[in-house]
Amino acid sequence: MFTFSLTLIRHGETQYNREKLLQGQGVDTLLSETGVQQGEAVGQYLKDIIFSKVYVSNLQRAVQTAEIILRTNTHCSGMDMILEPLLRERGFGIAEGRHKEDLKNMANAAGQSCRDYTPPGGETLDQVKLRFKTFLKVLFKQMLAEHCSSGPVASSAEPAAGAAAAAEGAPGCSATDGLQGVPLHALVVSHGAYIRVAIRHLVEDLKCALPAGIKMSQLFSPCPNTGISRFILTLSRSESGPVLSAARCVFTNRKDHLENVTAVE
Repeated sequence: MFTFSLTLIRHGETQYNREKLLQGQGVDTLLSETGVQQGEAVGQYLKDIIFSKVYVSNLQRAVQTAEIILRTNTHCSGMDMILEPLLRERGFGIAEGRHKEDLKNMANAAGQSCRDYTPPGGETLDQVKLRFKTFLKVLFKQMLAEHCSSGPVASSAEPAAGAAAAAEGAPGCSATDGLQGVPLHALVVSHGAYIRVAIRHLVEDLKCALPAGIKMSQLFSPCPNTGISRFILTLSRSESGPVLSAARCVFTNRKDHLENVTAVE
């Protein structure tokens, strides 16, 4: 058995985000000034967590956000990130570069909800989910291979390095929520629509245990720029490879770190 945390973060704001324009995969822009501030804020929030692996969408807005997070981190400032095309945003086909209202109008004309509608040339939600499922297989295999082959993993009874003190405090609103007793941590920096599909898969398909009293609307709400979600995953070995034996959602779409960030006009 092997347990690790998976922390998902959406990239910081871009000018397209501010103007409510769809980027998808075909529009590859850098962060706005506000987005840089958001990246610095989430980096400060997570600065004492020792990430053992960092996976990043290879689109510029995600890469730039991850660079800021790693640069700010007390333990991981020199760490190499893994650029992973499987983490790219959902493709929106002919709607990329256009206003979100255009997508709603296309969906209405097709008699579908905006969330379920796929513009011509775009990815379906099932196709995005398949990408995430493929990424999880890659993640599970690498985490097990690299952290179980050279010897036993730290006991799950021991707090994670760099997280023990905060984890012992009052629950809620701490960067280390859920990390007590978890020895290793994976960070993923991706995109809003992709993360929403990922969370649905973890919760609905993989049957993650949920925080007490949480509402589904909160679980599946749109992820804000640099919003944070965290899951605790336990793997076991099988002849066919790593198998997920337990999963727990700690929180989704957290944005406490943005309280002091003011949008730059």
